[in-house]
Amino acid sequence: MLTGWFSWFIVIWTVILLSLMSIGGYFMFRKFLKRLPKEDGKSILDWEYYYIEQTRHMWEEEQKTLLEELVSPVPELFRDVARSKIAGKIGELALQEKAVSITQDLIIKGYILATPKRDHKFLVQTLKKKQIDYSPFQALLFK
Repeated sequence: MLTGWFSWFIVIWTVILLSLMSIGGYFMFRKFLKRLPKEDGKSILDWEYYYIEQTRHMWEEEQKTLLEELVSPVPELFRDVARSKIAGKIGELALQEKAVSITQDLIIKGYILATPKRDHKFLVQTLKKKQIDYSPFQALLFK
Protein backbone atom coordinates (compact mmCIF):
# COMPACT_ATOMS: atom_id res chain seq x y z
CA MET A 1 0.00 0.00 0.00
CA LEU A 2 1.17 3.50 -0.79
CA THR A 3 2.02 5.63 2.18
CA GLY A 4 3.21 9.18 2.17
CA TRP A 5 2.68 12.03 -0.24
CA PHE A 6 5.77 11.24 -2.34
CA SER A 7 4.47 7.81 -3.32
CA TRP A 8 1.18 9.34 -4.47
CA PHE A 9 3.10 12.00 -6.37
CA ILE A 10 5.02 9.27 -8.26
CA VAL A 11 1.80 7.44 -9.15
CA ILE A 12 0.06 10.60 -10.36
CA TRP A 13 3.17 11.70 -12.31
CA THR A 14 3.36 8.26 -13.97
CA VAL A 15 -0.28 8.48 -15.09
CA ILE A 16 0.22 12.01 -16.45
CA LEU A 17 3.40 11.01 -18.26
CA LEU A 18 1.82 7.94 -19.86
CA SER A 19 -1.20 9.98 -20.94
CA LEU A 20 0.93 12.66 -22.58
CA MET A 21 3.11 10.06 -24.31
CA SER A 22 0.00 8.32 -25.64
CA ILE A 23 -1.42 11.54 -27.04
CA GLY A 24 1.89 12.45 -28.68
CA GLY A 25 2.27 8.96 -30.08
CA TYR A 26 -1.19 9.13 -31.60
CA PHE A 27 -0.38 12.31 -33.53
CA MET A 28 3.02 10.99 -34.61
CA PHE A 29 1.39 7.79 -35.88
CA ARG A 30 -1.17 9.80 -37.87
CA LYS A 31 1.64 11.78 -39.53
CA PHE A 32 3.46 8.51 -40.26
CA LEU A 33 0.36 7.08 -41.96
CA LYS A 34 0.04 10.18 -44.15
CA ARG A 35 3.66 9.71 -45.25
CA LEU A 36 3.14 6.10 -46.36
CA PRO A 37 2.88 5.71 -50.14
CA LYS A 38 -0.46 4.60 -51.57
CA GLU A 39 -1.05 2.34 -54.61
CA ASP A 40 0.16 5.07 -56.99
CA GLY A 41 3.49 5.41 -55.17
CA LYS A 42 2.76 8.82 -53.67
CA SER A 43 1.63 9.62 -50.14
CA ILE A 44 -1.15 11.99 -49.11
CA LEU A 45 1.44 14.65 -48.25
CA ASP A 46 3.20 14.16 -51.61
CA TRP A 47 -0.08 14.81 -53.43
CA GLU A 48 -0.76 17.90 -51.32
CA TYR A 49 2.66 19.28 -52.18
CA TYR A 50 2.16 18.44 -55.88
CA TYR A 51 -1.18 20.27 -56.08
CA ILE A 52 0.21 23.29 -54.27
CA GLU A 53 3.23 23.50 -56.58
CA GLN A 54 1.12 23.06 -59.73
CA THR A 55 -1.25 25.88 -58.76
CA ARG A 56 1.15 28.27 -56.99
CA HIS A 57 1.05 30.72 -59.92
CA MET A 58 -2.79 30.84 -59.85
CA TRP A 59 -3.06 32.44 -56.42
CA GLU A 60 -3.62 36.19 -56.17
CA GLU A 61 -3.11 38.26 -53.05
CA GLU A 62 -6.85 38.53 -52.35
CA GLN A 63 -7.29 34.75 -52.36
CA LYS A 64 -4.24 34.25 -50.14
CA THR A 65 -5.70 36.74 -47.67
CA LEU A 66 -9.04 34.88 -47.64
CA LEU A 67 -7.26 31.57 -47.00
CA GLU A 68 -5.27 33.14 -44.15
CA GLU A 69 -8.47 34.46 -42.63
CA LEU A 70 -10.11 31.04 -42.85
CA VAL A 71 -7.22 29.27 -41.09
CA SER A 72 -6.86 31.98 -38.42
CA PRO A 73 -8.86 30.11 -35.72
CA VAL A 74 -6.50 27.12 -35.96
CA PRO A 75 -3.87 27.21 -33.20
CA GLU A 76 -0.60 28.59 -34.54
CA LEU A 77 1.20 25.31 -33.93
CA PHE A 78 -1.08 23.49 -36.40
CA ARG A 79 -1.85 26.39 -38.78
CA ASP A 80 0.78 25.45 -41.38
CA VAL A 81 -0.58 21.91 -41.60
CA ALA A 82 -4.16 23.17 -41.95
CA ARG A 83 -3.15 25.75 -44.57
CA SER A 84 -1.27 23.12 -46.55
CA LYS A 85 -4.14 20.64 -46.45
CA ILE A 86 -6.72 23.21 -47.54
CA ALA A 87 -4.48 24.72 -50.23
CA GLY A 88 -3.76 21.21 -51.55
CA LYS A 89 -7.48 20.46 -51.84
CA ILE A 90 -8.08 23.83 -53.54
CA GLY A 91 -5.25 23.10 -55.97
CA GLU A 92 -6.67 19.66 -56.71
CA LEU A 93 -10.08 21.17 -57.48
CA ALA A 94 -8.50 23.89 -59.65
CA LEU A 95 -6.62 21.29 -61.71
CA GLN A 96 -9.72 19.11 -62.06
CA GLU A 97 -11.78 22.06 -63.26
CA LYS A 98 -8.91 23.35 -65.45
CA ALA A 99 -9.19 26.75 -63.80
CA VAL A 100 -7.06 29.66 -64.98
CA SER A 101 -6.84 31.16 -61.50
CA ILE A 102 -7.92 30.36 -57.98
CA THR A 103 -11.35 31.85 -57.40
CA GLN A 104 -13.33 32.55 -54.28
CA ASP A 105 -15.67 29.66 -55.14
CA LEU A 106 -12.73 27.24 -55.37
CA ILE A 107 -11.46 28.41 -51.97
CA ILE A 108 -14.86 27.93 -50.33
CA LYS A 109 -15.41 24.52 -51.91
CA GLY A 110 -11.85 23.39 -51.09
CA TYR A 111 -12.20 24.56 -47.49
CA ILE A 112 -15.47 22.64 -47.10
CA LEU A 113 -14.02 19.44 -48.56
CA ALA A 114 -10.70 19.64 -46.67
CA THR A 115 -12.00 20.43 -43.20
CA PRO A 116 -14.14 18.55 -40.69
CA LYS A 117 -17.79 19.44 -40.22
CA ARG A 118 -17.16 21.31 -36.97
CA ASP A 119 -15.10 23.95 -38.85
CA HIS A 120 -17.90 24.76 -41.28
CA LYS A 121 -19.61 27.00 -38.70
CA PHE A 122 -16.61 29.31 -38.71
CA LEU A 123 -16.63 29.38 -42.53
CA VAL A 124 -20.30 30.40 -42.57
CA GLN A 125 -19.65 33.12 -39.96
CA THR A 126 -16.71 34.48 -41.96
CA LEU A 127 -18.63 34.45 -45.23
CA LYS A 128 -21.59 36.24 -43.62
CA LYS A 129 -19.25 38.84 -42.15
CA LYS A 130 -17.67 39.41 -45.58
CA GLN A 131 -21.14 39.37 -47.21
CA ILE A 132 -20.27 36.46 -49.50
CA ASP A 133 -23.08 34.28 -50.79
CA TYR A 134 -22.50 30.67 -49.77
CA SER A 135 -25.85 29.27 -50.94
CA PRO A 136 -24.29 27.37 -53.91
CA PHE A 137 -22.31 25.32 -51.35
CA GLN A 138 -25.20 24.61 -48.99
CA ALA A 139 -25.32 20.97 -50.11
CA LEU A 140 -21.66 20.45 -49.12
CA LEU A 141 -21.91 22.21 -45.77
CA PHE A 142 -22.46 20.11 -42.65
CA LYS A 143 -22.50 16.94 -44.77
